[in-house]
Amino acid sequence: MTTYLLSAGSPDLIGSAARGAVISAFLVFIGLCLLWVFTLATQDDDPECLYVADRSLPPVFNGVAMAGEQITVVILVSMPGAIALFGYDGVSAAVDSALALGVFLLLAPRIRETRRYTLGELFSLRAEGPGARIAGAVVTLCVAVPLLMVQLRAGGITAALLIGMPTETAQVVCTVMMGCLIACFAGVADLRGTSFIQVAKVPVALAALAATTLLALRRFHWDPASLLSAAMDKSVSPHGYLSPGLWAQSAHVGPLGTVSDHIVVILGTAMMPHLILRVSASRDVPAARRSLSIAVGLSGLFFLLLITTGFAATAVVGSEQIGAVDALGQGAPILLASGVLPDHSTGRIVLITLVACVAFLAVLTAVASVTFAAAVSVTRDLVGHKGRTLLRIEEPTVLRISVVAICAVSLLLTTTVHRYPIEFLLAFSLSLAATCVFPTLVYSFLWSGFDRRGLLWLVYGGVSLCVLLTLFSPAVSGTAYSLLPDQDFELFPLHTPGVVSVPAAFLLGWLGSARPWERSARTGHAAVNEVRGG
Repeated sequence: MTTYLLSAGSPDLIGSAARGAVISAFLVFIGLCLLWVFTLATQDDDPECLYVADRSLPPVFNGVAMAGEQITVVILVSMPGAIALFGYDGVSAAVDSALALGVFLLLAPRIRETRRYTLGELFSLRAEGPGARIAGAVVTLCVAVPLLMVQLRAGGITAALLIGMPTETAQVVCTVMMGCLIACFAGVADLRGTSFIQVAKVPVALAALAATTLLALRRFHWDPASLLSAAMDKSVSPHGYLSPGLWAQSAHVGPLGTVSDHIVVILGTAMMPHLILRVSASRDVPAARRSLSIAVGLSGLFFLLLITTGFAATAVVGSEQIGAVDALGQGAPILLASGVLPDHSTGRIVLITLVACVAFLAVLTAVASVTFAAAVSVTRDLVGHKGRTLLRIEEPTVLRISVVAICAVSLLLTTTVHRYPIEFLLAFSLSLAATCVFPTLVYSFLWSGFDRRGLLWLVYGGVSLCVLLTLFSPAVSGTAYSLLPDQDFELFPLHTPGVVSVPAAFLLGWLGSARPWERSARTGHAAVNEVRGG
């Protein structure tokens, strides 16, 4: 059984009369974005300028850019869809994502104080040597590549839906084209250049969501209660729409599965490598705090608009039609933009074009940020100074090669598995970040006894646990929503491993560093020697 993201019978949302205008405007916007990116590309080969903009970004500017990091294409198209189809469960996921920056706010000042900006460098706080840096690079790549695959796939599918061609071939072609454009962008960009695009994206995304929401609210005479009531009536379960458990994947796992999902989304979203790189670009610790405060406010507004958009999509379009286009609801924002205005109106064309431009900006910036952070980690932690000297290649050149290589590998993997439901890879990336990065940083900042062995036990033990528990979870087999629905080797009942893997990672880090068995052995030897001496 193969699960397709878009139904072959998906409706033509734009119409043949308007398609040419929408696609033309969309292509012009893409061209202007890429031209702007090339003009922003720095010619400075100083690594500090490339990686962290010479730590000179103003607090407000960096705060808006940090909020832009939250506006990814997966969140932009999946979150309203999840709310439209699953009601309360989708709202819960949106709230978790909004809380993530609050958690990051607790660790961000300490990260900025260290003046380190890759996981390998942060892991070396208590464990100097190449082993810690390699572990940081491994975690960064394991988090980044699955995340890139999901982002590229969602971007390609959204583009195929916008042009009215939901076939698998069109989806793959759109994914490849988007991936190549983004590779060109990421290959010349630096943190300052991507920051400008992030800052431009935030008001455009907020304006698009606000416009579609207000137009939907106008249809219900500006009465939010009427809109919510219509959303409940047009949902798949009017009586259970605002209650937990409507999402079929979480209905049977109980409160333990819900807790695990909360842990993974909150801690994982907060510990993404590109966020760590972003906060390191602040001028100083007070500037980092101010940037994060601005980012928290803007992100809260963004997620509030996403929640409203999800309810509006259900009220205007209906859950059944949204689910018919896409089983996960990822067409909800486009369906809403297509349905709030009359079919042949100019405003409808403008609104759909605006949504298309926001989707492209979300793909462009999200993939570029994750790729850039992963390439910086490869350059600094995996290749290192000795490796660059051996290869006789300058550091910026290694960075550009790493960017292209990571984009190429991610795009190849995405097109290879395009027909399979790989959305669980997003939860896997978040699980890795929550399991390996959060405990390591907490121990590194708060426990002086944390050492190299504890670090390696925590990181590689956490990666192994996440891989094994995900492999034997319902996300891979055993249910109709699994990667392999026709097979059943499910042994772990939860969709996300966070409730097990995060405490286990803390325990592994403590055991590797404290080594209580050695202390017991020393105590026993001392007691024996004392008896012999007596």
